[in-house]
Amino acid sequence: MNGPERDSASFGELYEALQPSLLRYLERLTGDGDIAEDVAQEAFLRLLRRTDLDEDNARLWIFTVATNLVRDHGRGVARRQRLLMARPVVPSGPPAPDVETERNERVAGVRAALTLLPERDRQLLLMREDGFRYQEMAEAVGVAPGSVGTLIARALKKFEAVYRRDEEENDAHR
Repeated sequence: MNGPERDSASFGELYEALQPSLLRYLERLTGDGDIAEDVAQEAFLRLLRRTDLDEDNARLWIFTVATNLVRDHGRGVARRQRLLMARPVVPSGPPAPDVETERNERVAGVRAALTLLPERDRQLLLMREDGFRYQEMAEAVGVAPGSVGTLIARALKKFEAVYRRDEEENDAHR
């Protein structure tokens, strides 16, 4: 807390004297009782820290502070609205069953094709997908760093051939 706090008896009296009119003012200003109550509470918390104000000065001070808090709240709301308009949040539910089934089939097809590749090809493709550098991949599979690009290109061709073959076989069985 900043500085000494006002004693509870004098603050209670000040609260009783100012709260009804401040709350009415804030409800009219905001049009929302909940916001008005929140702002009034914050203003009284700030007043509690001020020991240098008598009742007359406290009234003007708390109304000014409350008005500024409402203005700040309005700016925050406007800022959030602008952000939401620029990047709207579209609630998404679970994918449609047919979309989910199709995705699961593709994932299963990719996994099946990967298992049919030689170990080194599979490892290189998976490491590439995870963002490993050529030097790291070369060390992991025991080859020269200069050969990694060629090995990945060959592994991709093998993968594509296996994946397409499996896909054609699955289409023929349907």
